[in-house]
Amino acid sequence: MNFELSKEQQMIVGSVAGFVKDESNVERFRDMREDERGWDPEVWRTMGEYGWLGIAFPEQYGGIDGSFLDMALILEQFGRGLVPEPYIASVVLAGSLVLELGSDDQKNGLLAPMLAGEASLALAYAERQSRYRLEDCLTTASVEGDGYRISGEKVWVLNGHAADSILVVARTSGEQLDRDGLTLFVVPSDAEGLERTAVRGMDGQRSAMLSLNGVAAGPEQVLGPVGGALPALEWALDRAAAAACAEAQGALKELLDRTVDYLKNREQFGVKIGSFQALQHRAAEMFAEVELCKGTMILAALSADLEDPAERAAEISAAKVQLTDGGWFVLEHALQLHGGIALTDEQEIGLLFKRVPVLQGLFGDADHHVDRFQALPGFAA
Repeated sequence: MNFELSKEQQMIVGSVAGFVKDESNVERFRDMREDERGWDPEVWRTMGEYGWLGIAFPEQYGGIDGSFLDMALILEQFGRGLVPEPYIASVVLAGSLVLELGSDDQKNGLLAPMLAGEASLALAYAERQSRYRLEDCLTTASVEGDGYRISGEKVWVLNGHAADSILVVARTSGEQLDRDGLTLFVVPSDAEGLERTAVRGMDGQRSAMLSLNGVAAGPEQVLGPVGGALPALEWALDRAAAAACAEAQGALKELLDRTVDYLKNREQFGVKIGSFQALQHRAAEMFAEVELCKGTMILAALSADLEDPAERAAEISAAKVQLTDGGWFVLEHALQLHGGIALTDEQEIGLLFKRVPVLQGLFGDADHHVDRFQALPGFAA
């Protein structure tokens, strides 16, 4: 398979890399940790002006008609600078679901401002008991007149603290673990009965805990088929898992480059420590693992829109497992080669070290994806 980027993709990578280096490096992320929102609306608008938010969306909604791989290439560069803007939450997760399931009015009302960088979205699907089971849902939407009343709780909602609109998964029929009966609702952030509590993760980025206390939703707020949201959710979460691999790939490459640079400049016993053969071998092994993660990431990105859910799941699960296995090798050795200073908050490498494990666990950790891979038709051990 040819992994060479097209000229257009090389231009995208170059422009995003320049932006990250000059305007959104790791030092900027350090500063944004103290901001209540955790990301900058002005930078979000800039991303919209550059076309990065709409790169994989149709032109009629303000997009560029690109591919998921184009989004992955952008996220890879974002990972190098720990860019905090909610690209995965708003564009990959919620935006993709609106495009897949929304009516023309919903697409025009939600996608156009989001792709322009004037608004952001979020998807609330996880609950305290659900782990990685999308069908495990206790949040309910009971019929009231021609609309619904939504009640329940959602946890760790990416960008849930700052989103203008939130896609909420609620059960309109069936029991807690039934695959049928799940429905998506578009809930404005200022809806009566919606409470949002911002929380900070180990990487310093923010998400939200949501409490829905009888939130009213009219029929125009239903996104897609009533009771039939699960297949689209599974598709969207697969794409998000592939996106997490892309962002983590950028962070791993940054860790490798910073480690090699440190070996070239740090002196011990009167010589550069990079001259020690044992450390050269470690750096070479780190390079090999980064390249393995890169290959599986690209395959996952190319597979994100496959119609066959089993083939799509196989490639994406493989990439997530490699991200965990190879990623931990890179993390551990970057830490060891830098010594104890790598764990201090003053060192930028420590911020990268905290972000990668979060991405490893998002949308399914290695155990989850190994189990899923083994359960796929034709892929059983």
